[in-house]
Amino acid sequence: MDIEQYLKRIDFQGDTSIDENLLFKLQKKHLLNIPFENLDIHYAKRINLSINDIYQKIVIDKRGGFCYELNGLFHFFLKQIGFNAKLISARVHTKNGEYSPEYDHLAIIVNIENYEYLVDVGFGKFSLEPLKLEQHKKISDNYGQFKFNKHDTNYYRINEIRNKKLIPQYIFKNEEHKLSEFTERCNFHQSSENSHFTKKKLISIAKSDGRITLNNSQLKITRLGIETVIDFDENEFDAKLKQYFDLKIKNGSCQQ
Repeated sequence: MDIEQYLKRIDFQGDTSIDENLLFKLQKKHLLNIPFENLDIHYAKRINLSINDIYQKIVIDKRGGFCYELNGLFHFFLKQIGFNAKLISARVHTKNGEYSPEYDHLAIIVNIENYEYLVDVGFGKFSLEPLKLEQHKKISDNYGQFKFNKHDTNYYRINEIRNKKLIPQYIFKNEEHKLSEFTERCNFHQSSENSHFTKKKLISIAKSDGRITLNNSQLKITRLGIETVIDFDENEFDAKLKQYFDLKIKNGSCQQ
């Protein structure tokens, strides 16, 4: 991995001395410059959990990805520059109130001076900054309010606070995993009709004042808390993709 190319991709300039401040800056820069997207799944391009392949896609080809790619590569990058970071497996809260299987989501835990932080650049609309792993304390950033608690004796749960209520996001054990352990679930999400990722195209990116999200037939723009929704015919998707994300379809895949 070319560290300078990665820093350029996320538009980061400055000192890279390892500390909490750097971690917060890197996560914000990552989220503001690299989109969450599942487009390869819909263009029949296989997603492999190879750091070289993911680096080529995200950094060189200026694409986005989903959690296995985004957090997998960000973890590798953090380790390369000197952070004490590990991959964790998370189980996502579902509409029926249950939790998805192990390895359904990939996130990162970073340890800095004996404090641990949940780092996640691959969960779509989530926190803008790392979340300090302390139970029952409200954590606020520009994208919302969050709180950790225990799901049971083995799992931590991260919740978003909405209207003073805890809305579960996902649960996780504070245990390290290898990227290869996520292969089976990664394959499921790009091939199974039971995965929400195969239902429709999706690309979304954080902005300093909101968010832009595009799917098959709808564009959603949020700025300063005001949401604008634009519906369109599916055959207009490529034009919207180019207009709002500067990406275009070429040779069966999505490229800039």
